[in-house]
Amino acid sequence: MQRYAGRDRGVFFLWVDEVGGFWVCLADEVVVGQAVPSSGADIPIMGDISKRHARIRRDGEGYMIEAIRPLKVNGRPVERVALLGQESSIELGPSVKLRFRRPHALSGTARLDFSSGHRTQPSSDAVLLLADTCVLGPRPTSHVVCRNWADDLVLYRHEDQLFCRAAGTMEIDGRRCRGRSPITRNSRIVGDRFSVSLEPI
Repeated sequence: MQRYAGRDRGVFFLWVDEVGGFWVCLADEVVVGQAVPSSGADIPIMGDISKRHARIRRDGEGYMIEAIRPLKVNGRPVERVALLGQESSIELGPSVKLRFRRPHALSGTARLDFSSGHRTQPSSDAVLLLADTCVLGPRPTSHVVCRNWADDLVLYRHEDQLFCRAAGTMEIDGRRCRGRSPITRNSRIVGDRFSVSLEPI
């Protein structure tokens, strides 16, 4: 897996068996740019965009996008900064299109979906901007919808440490746990009906 500058900014891959792979960013501020190692982008996208094209910042309960190079939000050019609302469309350069949303009303975590055929490098199904909690589960309000699961698995942050919690017993990195447990950016979590892996980028 090719390494990018995001490794030092708290970026990891979240693999959910039978669902997909997700690019997860922990920082309050991330740079979106072209997928070349010299770009320093936290979200490197394979597409016709600049090495450092835009900056997304989480500020309290909201998200802002700053234009470093030409971009549009909801079809309107952004000269400096724009607020991102639910279902905002983002256009980077001539062809890269993203959709911004916050699926869960009680979480500050946001999700970026690819409206165009572009992807991150390595390829992911979506980007998660992890604020406090990330809900994986069967409900449509989950950050990652896992239709065949019976219950939720929640990843969350506490004092710069990652944790997970779920109903019942699970196995984390080969040890049995119940309720909640700390995890690392290199953990494997296995439950009765789910399997999830984290991988550093």
